[in-house]
Amino acid sequence: MVYDKCASIKLLSLGRGWVRLLKKAHLSYTLYLTKKMKYLIVGLGNIGPEYADTRHNIGFMVADALAKQSQTSFYNMRLAYYTELGYKGRQIHLIKPTTYMNLSGKAVNYWMQELKIPIENILIVVDDLALPFGAIRLKPKGSNAGHNGLKSMEASLGSANYARLRFGIGDNFPKGRQADYVLSGFDADEQPELPTLIDRSIEIIQSFVSVGAQLTMTRFN
Repeated sequence: MVYDKCASIKLLSLGRGWVRLLKKAHLSYTLYLTKKMKYLIVGLGNIGPEYADTRHNIGFMVADALAKQSQTSFYNMRLAYYTELGYKGRQIHLIKPTTYMNLSGKAVNYWMQELKIPIENILIVVDDLALPFGAIRLKPKGSNAGHNGLKSMEASLGSANYARLRFGIGDNFPKGRQADYVLSGFDADEQPELPTLIDRSIEIIQSFVSVGAQLTMTRFN
């Protein structure tokens, strides 16, 4: 009887240990899934009415359209205009940095840490001179290609291993006039195409958060 009692206590103790381990494992897995289901989407641009609707602000324009489509509004919070929305079980955190383009990385790093979002779940929407107008490409990583916003991103995050949605704006400008070009509005013949291209950008974002970069590139690039 004494032996049976000791054995029962031992088994009970072992059972409780397993329960604790299972609870701990479940909690860790839940936290893992939570991280995997959270995404930070960043539209790059400059704040202020003088920059609105310029080529350099296409990231803001895509972010605004995504928020409007999801019937949500931005709030002026620390270092960025911020909102959040859901898509197919994923939680999308959407920001437009208020730091100006050259310090965008500061805002991204803050929100990445604040929301505990891994770098592989970050997507930057950015204008790209190397692509003709009408071309949109998703890249899982890459160089900054001289873009000040992406330079700031690399400096703040310490890595270039983040996804970026490159929105082609072309390079139809005379030598030495790049700044004037990116800070000007889209041409009259380009403007009618913008809504369709912005809608396509939103589809790519939604695909990125639901099936990942590789499948999205296969489908859209």
